[in-house]
Amino acid sequence: MRKKKKKKKVLSYLFPSPTVCITITTIVIVIMLLLHGPGTDDYTALQIIKQEWQNTPPSWENPDPCDDGWEGIRCNNSRVIIISLASNGLTGEFSTGLALLSELVILDLSYNDKLTGQLPHEIGNLKKLTQLLLIGCGFRGQIPDTIGNLERLRFLALNNNSFSGIIPASIGKLSNLKWLDLAENQLVGSIPVSNGDAPGLDMLQSTEHFHFGKNNLSGNIPPQLFSSEMSLKHVLFDSNKLNGTIPSTLGLVQSVKIVRFDYNFLNGSVPPNINNLTKLTELYLSNNQLSGPLPNLTGMVALNYLDMSNSSFAPSEFPLWSPSFQSLTTIKMEHTNLQGSIPASIFSLPHLQTVVLKDNMLNGTLDIGTTISSQLELLDLQHNSIVKFNPLINVSKVTIILVENPFCQNDGEGKSYCSVTQQQQPNNDSNTAPPPPPPNNCAHIMCNSDQTLSPKCQCDYPYSGTLIFRAPAFSGLGNKSDVETYLNQSFQSYGLPVDSFIISNPRNVLQYLMWDLEMFPPLGQNRFNRTGISSIGYLFSSQTFSSPPNYGPHQFAPNYYGNYMNDTVSQSPVPSGKSSNTGIIAGAAGGGSILLVLSFLAIVYTINHKKNAKGATGISNSFEEWDPNESDTSVPHLKGARRFTFEEIQNYTKNFAQANNIGSGGYGKVYRGTLQNGQLIAVKRAQRESMQGGVEFKTEIELLSRVHHKNLVSLLGFCFGRGEQMLIYEYVVNGTLKDTLSGKSGIRLDWIRRLKVVLGAARGLDYLHEHANPPIIHRDIKSTNILLDERLNAKVSDFGLSKPLSDGAKGYITTQVKGTMGYLDPEYYMTQQLTEKSDVYSFGVLMLEVITARRPIERGKYIVKVVKTALDKKKDLYGLREILDPTLGLGSTLIGFEKFVDIALQCVEESSSDRPSMNHVVKEIENILQLAGANPSGESPTTSSSYDLSKGSSLHPYDNEYFDSSVVLPRP
Repeated sequence: MRKKKKKKKVLSYLFPSPTVCITITTIVIVIMLLLHGPGTDDYTALQIIKQEWQNTPPSWENPDPCDDGWEGIRCNNSRVIIISLASNGLTGEFSTGLALLSELVILDLSYNDKLTGQLPHEIGNLKKLTQLLLIGCGFRGQIPDTIGNLERLRFLALNNNSFSGIIPASIGKLSNLKWLDLAENQLVGSIPVSNGDAPGLDMLQSTEHFHFGKNNLSGNIPPQLFSSEMSLKHVLFDSNKLNGTIPSTLGLVQSVKIVRFDYNFLNGSVPPNINNLTKLTELYLSNNQLSGPLPNLTGMVALNYLDMSNSSFAPSEFPLWSPSFQSLTTIKMEHTNLQGSIPASIFSLPHLQTVVLKDNMLNGTLDIGTTISSQLELLDLQHNSIVKFNPLINVSKVTIILVENPFCQNDGEGKSYCSVTQQQQPNNDSNTAPPPPPPNNCAHIMCNSDQTLSPKCQCDYPYSGTLIFRAPAFSGLGNKSDVETYLNQSFQSYGLPVDSFIISNPRNVLQYLMWDLEMFPPLGQNRFNRTGISSIGYLFSSQTFSSPPNYGPHQFAPNYYGNYMNDTVSQSPVPSGKSSNTGIIAGAAGGGSILLVLSFLAIVYTINHKKNAKGATGISNSFEEWDPNESDTSVPHLKGARRFTFEEIQNYTKNFAQANNIGSGGYGKVYRGTLQNGQLIAVKRAQRESMQGGVEFKTEIELLSRVHHKNLVSLLGFCFGRGEQMLIYEYVVNGTLKDTLSGKSGIRLDWIRRLKVVLGAARGLDYLHEHANPPIIHRDIKSTNILLDERLNAKVSDFGLSKPLSDGAKGYITTQVKGTMGYLDPEYYMTQQLTEKSDVYSFGVLMLEVITARRPIERGKYIVKVVKTALDKKKDLYGLREILDPTLGLGSTLIGFEKFVDIALQCVEESSSDRPSMNHVVKEIENILQLAGANPSGESPTTSSSYDLSKGSSLHPYDNEYFDSSVVLPRP
C-alpha cells in the first residue's frame, strides 16, 4: 500500500491537476504574446481575461480586440482605455489580466453577480483609472489597501458586494474622488481618519458622497471626519452599528444636503450647531438612542424630510421652529416625549404630506386650523392624550388616526378616527402599491411564458430590475410620472436602445423607495444585444442617470439577462473530456523547459515595453515642440490669442493654489489667475483622462481664437506643455445667468435688464451663425453658459460642444447627439441633423427661463409645455402670471412682454423650418426695447436701480454644479 501511495504522489507531481495546468498554459500565452511589439501588452491582458472568464461575448473570438471590435472594449491607439461589461452574465474572478491594462480609464463590471473572489493587490497598478464600478457583483474579502494608489480615481462604487474587513484608510489618498459608495457590504470596524502620516477619509475634501449604509461598521463617528473644507452632499451611514455621539463637526460641512444616521446605536445629545446645515433637505436620526433636549433646528428652512422617531429626548413642547419650514413634506417624531398641543400652523405648510407623532404625550384639543396643505395624506396621533377634535373644514381626504386617545373613549361623532382599517394602517417600514394592469390595447396578444408584453404590444425579453432611491425627500410612493420623465430623458439623451419601459410595484422599505423597472428593446427586435445591455447598465452604475429632484441618490439592481440577440454563449475555458486531458498532460510535460526561459522572456518584455513607452511618449509630446515663431502647419494659427508657458500659468495662479480653485467639472478644474498687467483670467485645466489628442486640441483653440465679439467670452490663450492642456479665458465677474435667475448671485434683474441680457446673448449667437468663419453651431446654449460681466452685459461661453460648418453647408449629420436635456432640440435628437436652428430652439427655452426663473425641467414638468398649456392670449400677460418670476416686476407694466413670448414660442417650434433665424430674433428684441423706451445699443452703467447687489458677492461662473455637465456615455 505504501508503494502504491508513493507512486500516486509522484504522478501528481508529474501530471498536475487541470487547474494547475490551465494556469501554466495561461502563463505560456502571456509570455509568448509579449514578444509581438507595440500594444501586445494589452492584447496579452485581454487574452488572459478571456481565458479566466466564462460566458464572454462571442465577438471575443475575433483575432484583434481593438480592430475587430470586441464587445465591451474600447481602445485608443491599440491601448485599452474602457472596459464596459455591465450585466453581461460573466463568471469567474477578478482577472489578473485587468491589472496589466495600464492605460485603462473606466472599468465597469457591475451587475455580474457571478464574478466573485477577492480584488487583487495589483489593482493598484491601474494608475489612470478614473471610474471603478463593481456594483452588484459577488466580490468578497478585504478591499485591498493598494486601491489608494489610484490617484486619478473620481468614482469608486463597490456597493452591493460581500466585502468584509475594515474600510482601507488608504482611500483617503484619493484626492480627486467625488463619489465613494461602499454600501450594502459586510464591512466592520470604525471609520478611518488620518493620524500623522497615516491617511484617512477626513482627507477627502473634494468628495461629495459618503455612502456607507447597510454594513456592520461600529465605534464612534470620528469628529475629525468632518471639517469646513469638505464638499460633502450626502452622508449616508444608516443601518450600521455606530455608537457614541453625533460629532459637532458635522455642523461645519455646510454643503451637506442629506444625512442618514438612522438605525444605529448613536446616543447623547444632538449637537446644537446642527442648525448650521441650512442646505440640508433630509435628516434621518430615527431608531438610535439619542437623548438630551429636543434639537433646535431653527434656520434649516430647506428641510423636506425630518425623522427623529424613537429617541429619548427630554419632555418638551411641540417645536416652534417647525411651522417655518415651508418645504417640509414629512415630519416623523414618534416616541420622542412631545407634550402639550400641536400648533395649527403646522398643517398649513404648503407641501406637507405626512405627520407621524405616535406614542407621545400630546394633549388637549387637536386644532388643525382652517387651512391645511392640499397634499396632506396622513396624520397619525395614536397613543397620545388628545381629548377633543372638531375640525372646521373638510378633512375627508386626510387619514387621521386617534386610536388610544381619550377622545376615542367618548361617545358621539368622530369614531371614524378611532379605528384603523387595513387600508389606513400606516407602515413606516413598508408601503406598497398594486401592480398595473396590462395595456388595454394588447389584451388579445399572447406571449410565451418567458416573454413579456411591451407597451407597444410586442412580445419581448426585457431588461429588468429594481430601481432604488436611497433617500427620498417625501413620504409615500412619490410621483410615477417624475420617474418616467427622467428615465425617458436619459434614454433619449444618450441614444440608448430602449423603445419603451414600464415602472411598477412601488414600495417603501426603511425609507428606500423601490420601483420595478422593465426596459424593452426597439420595435422589430425582441431582445437586446450585449452592447445595449452594457450601455444601459453603465447609465445607472455611473450615476449618469440623474434622479428626479428630491428622490436622493439611486442604485439599480438588475435581474440576470440571458437572452442576448445573435449571441452564442462561449464555453468554459477549462477543457473537458479525454482529448482535453491529453492537452493538459502535454502542457505539464513541457512545464520544465518553460521555466528555463522565463527569465529571458521577462528581459525581452522589459526591453519591448520601454521601447513602446518611449515611442508613445514621443508621439504624445510632439505638440510640445511648437515654436510660436514657426510657420509650420503643425503650429496653431491664432488670432488674438497667445501661447502661455506652463511656468507662466503656475506663476499667475500661485502654483495652482487651492485658494484660486474656483470650480471643477468633468473637464477638470478652473483656477483664477492674475496677469502681470493686473488682468484677471480663468484657467481651465484639463485632467488627464479628459485630454484631447494634439490635433484635436489644436483645432479647438484655432476655432476659439477666431471668434471675437463683445457678447462672447474671449479666449486669451492656451498652454500645452509638460503633459498639460489648459485654456485661458477672460474672467467674467458676475457669474452665470442661472445664478442670477435662481437668486444665488444676489443680483436682481427687472424687465428691461432681462431684455438687454437676452439681446446680448442673441447677438453673440447671431455672430457665431452669420459672421464667424466658418459659421459655428454652439450646441449647448443654456443659462449656465451665459455669463454676466461687471456691467451685466451677457457673454456666451463654453464652446466645448461647438461644431463649425464647412463652406456652404446648411447642416451637419452627427453620429452622436450632444447637448443638455431641456434645451436640446427634439428635431436634432430624432434626425441627428444639426443646424443653426438647433441653437435657436435652445435659445427659445432660455427666453422662457428668463421670464419664469424656472429650470427647463422642474419637478418632471417641461417649461415649453407648461407655458403652452397656460397660454391664453385673451388675458393679461397671456395668462402666464402664475408661472412668472415674481421679481420680474409684475406690479408695473411689462412693455413688449407678449411680443417677447411670441418670439420665444416661435423659437421652440417643433419643425426647424418654422423657427426664425437668430438675426431675426435680435431685431425683434431690439424693437421691444425701443418700444419700452430703452436704448438697445447702449450698455448698462456700473450701477443701476434695475438690479441689487446688496445680498453679497456673486458666485464665480465656473463654480457651479452645471459646469461641463454635458456628458456622452462611453460606448462599449
